[in-house]
Amino acid sequence: MTHILAIDQGTTSSRAILFDEAMQVTASAQQEFPQHFPRSGWVEHDPADLWSSTTSVIRAVLAKAGLTAKDIAAIGITNQRETTLLWDRETGEPLHNAIVWQDRRTADTCEALRAAGHEPMIRARTGLLLDPYFSGTKLAWLLDHVDGARARAEAGKLAFGTVDSYLIWKLTEGRAHLTDATNAARTLLYSIRDGRWDPEICALLNIPRSLLPEVRDCAADFGTTTLFGGSIPILGVAGDQQAATIGQACFAPGMVKSTYGTGCFALANTGDQLVLSQNRLLTTIAYQLDGTPTYALEGSIFIAGAVVQWLRDGLKIIASAEETGPMAEASDPHQNVILVPAFTGLGAPYWDAHARGAIYGLTRATGPAEIARAALESVGFQTRDLIEAIRADSAAAGLALTPQTLRVDGGMTASDWTMQFLADILGAPVDRPKLRETTALGAAWLAGHRAGLYPDAAGFSANWALDRRFTPKMPREEADSRYALWQDAVRRTLTPA
Repeated sequence: MTHILAIDQGTTSSRAILFDEAMQVTASAQQEFPQHFPRSGWVEHDPADLWSSTTSVIRAVLAKAGLTAKDIAAIGITNQRETTLLWDRETGEPLHNAIVWQDRRTADTCEALRAAGHEPMIRARTGLLLDPYFSGTKLAWLLDHVDGARARAEAGKLAFGTVDSYLIWKLTEGRAHLTDATNAARTLLYSIRDGRWDPEICALLNIPRSLLPEVRDCAADFGTTTLFGGSIPILGVAGDQQAATIGQACFAPGMVKSTYGTGCFALANTGDQLVLSQNRLLTTIAYQLDGTPTYALEGSIFIAGAVVQWLRDGLKIIASAEETGPMAEASDPHQNVILVPAFTGLGAPYWDAHARGAIYGLTRATGPAEIARAALESVGFQTRDLIEAIRADSAAAGLALTPQTLRVDGGMTASDWTMQFLADILGAPVDRPKLRETTALGAAWLAGHRAGLYPDAAGFSANWALDRRFTPKMPREEADSRYALWQDAVRRTLTPA
C-alpha cells in the first residue's frame, strides 16, 4: 500500500488526488458540477451530483494511475464546509438539495436571534457569529420547511451532516455517521471549548441531537469503504480551510495561510489559546489530533475566485481565468475602479448578509480591462481587511500573530499579477509553495500519518518547499491610498443600520 487517496469535494467541483510515499502527486482527476440558484441569495447543490462526481473522480484517478484498492493505504477527505445535508437513515435518500455555505436564506432568522440577545452566548461557545453562513440555521430551515422533516427527525429517522459526513455515510454504505472536529466547529452547534454538541444551542434552534454525527479527531478511524474493488480505510478528515492550514505546515502559533478558491479564507494559528476576536473574525479549530484541539482565528471572504467566474460566465468579458492577469496589466492605471463583490453578502470583518455587489469609479473610458483589474484587486483588498483584523486581535490578546509572511494556495495563486498586488497591498511578502494542492495534501497527510505512511508534523513541515516569494513593490503611500478607496466603497455598499 504505497499511496494515499485524497478526496477534495469543493463548491464547484469534486477532485481525487493520489499521493505517493514521498507525498508527491501521482495523478489527479476533477469533475465540475452545476450550482443551483432557486432565488436571489439562495445557493444549492444536488446531493446526487456531490456523490456521483466524487465516485467518478475516484475511479478516474485510480484508472489514470493504474492502481487498485490494494495499492491505497487510506483515504483522506477534505470538503466545502458549512454546506448542509439532511437524509433518511434507512434509505440514505436526501430530503432536499444541499444548502450551500454561500446561501443567505436564513439571514432573517439570524437577525431575530441576534435581536433576542443570543449572539454573545453562541459566540462564547462556538467562536462563531450569528450568520446564515453556518450550518445550524440552515438545518433548522430544512426541518421547518420540508414536509414531515421535523417529525421524522424527532423520531430518530433522519441524519444531518456537512459534506464530509454525507460522503462518509455513502462511502461506508450507511455504517458510519461521523464528522471531525473542524467541520463540527463550523455548524454553530458545537462547543469548541467543551468539545461536544452544545445542548443549549441545539434547544434554541430546535434541533434534535439524534440528528448529529459523532465527532472525532482529524486523524481517526472514519470507517471503511468497499466500493472500489477492495477495502480502504478512511483515516483523515478536515474542512477545506483547515486542511489547507495543515497542508501549508502552519503548525506553529502565529503562522498564517490564505486560500483562494471560490472564496478566500485566512487562518492564523493561535495554538492552545482560544482567542475571541474583537474585530469580527471567527474563532475556530485549526485541527484536532490526539484529542487536543489547536485553535485559530479565521477571516472568511465569500467571493474570491468566484468573481473571476462571474467575469467569465456572467459578464462574458473573458473566456478563461488566465486572461485576467494580462488584462489587468494592460488596464488604464489612472482609473480608480473599485469592485465590491458582495454577490452573496459580505463576510469578515463586516458580516452583512444583505449587502450586494457594486462597482464604483466607472467612467466612459472604463472597459473590460479595468473591470478585470478591479475584480482581481478586490481579492487583495479583502485579504488586507482580514490581516488588519488579525493584527488587531493579536495585539489585544498579547500574542505575536502579526504575519511576517503570508503562505498562499488555491487556484488564484497561479496568477502572478494577483499575487504581486496582494504583496503590494499588504506590505508583506507572499509565499507560494511548489505544491499548490495544499488542501488535498493536508487531508492526505492526516490519513497517511494515521496509516503510518507519512512522518509526524515536524517531518512534514521540513518537506514544505517555496516556489516563489512575492515582495512588496508598491510604495506604502500608494497602497494605503488604494486601500482607503476600497474602504470608502465598502462603506457605501453596506446595508444601512
